[in-house]
Amino acid sequence: MNVILTIARYCWLEAVRNRLAWFVGIFFLFSLSLTELIGHLAIAETVLFQSAFLGAVLRFGSVIMMSLLVITTVLREFDDKGVWLILSLPIPRASYFFGKLAGFSSLAVLLAMLCCFALLLYVPPGQVVIWGISIVCELAIIVASSLLCLFAFGQVTLAFTAVMAFYVLSRGINAFRLMALAAVENGGGTSEFTDRVMSGVIDAVAFMLPELDRFTSSDWLVYHVGTWVMLLPIVGQTVVYLMMLTGAALFDLYRKNL
Repeated sequence: MNVILTIARYCWLEAVRNRLAWFVGIFFLFSLSLTELIGHLAIAETVLFQSAFLGAVLRFGSVIMMSLLVITTVLREFDDKGVWLILSLPIPRASYFFGKLAGFSSLAVLLAMLCCFALLLYVPPGQVVIWGISIVCELAIIVASSLLCLFAFGQVTLAFTAVMAFYVLSRGINAFRLMALAAVENGGGTSEFTDRVMSGVIDAVAFMLPELDRFTSSDWLVYHVGTWVMLLPIVGQTVVYLMMLTGAALFDLYRKNL
């Protein structure tokens, strides 16, 4: 446990060394300024537009920042042979992974708290808390998937592209399912078989992906319809996919010849 906490602490030191605080500050300043501009452009329901816009910007920006932070930090350790130095000690590779996961996840919690403080300008506290717990779950999945993609590809570009593809597909897979279902219902003739095959493929892909479209919903911020019950399937999916991503990442890490 002490090893895991030590590795997690070094994740915080790397974040400080990378001047993450400056970047986060600039990002929040830009987001709030752009939100105020949107408010001046809106003709009616200004606060609703601002809430939805700020929530979307903070969510997507947080995902990008956490993914890049995880990938670049761990890749730098591989390039500098820091991983070799750590694993040359009597430390299991699983402890290294869980230390990184714990460190970056705690950074994700801090980033989510900052997002919640920004949203308090436009959204009631109760809805902000529900939204904040949801985005913590979302960022935890992104952290685990970023570690997995980095271990698998070993390059910033490929790893980041894979994480973003996973994220975008997870958030939009239900829309693809609806389009495929509509094509099957409205189709006919020779294209009906192809439509059914595509619908089946999309359903299979959707079965393997988390339903991120249910996470951090903009409706909670705009219409204030979020409830604590809605968090139960979100937390459940987070636990399941963290276990799956952790297992895949550990398998890839242990098979590497370090």
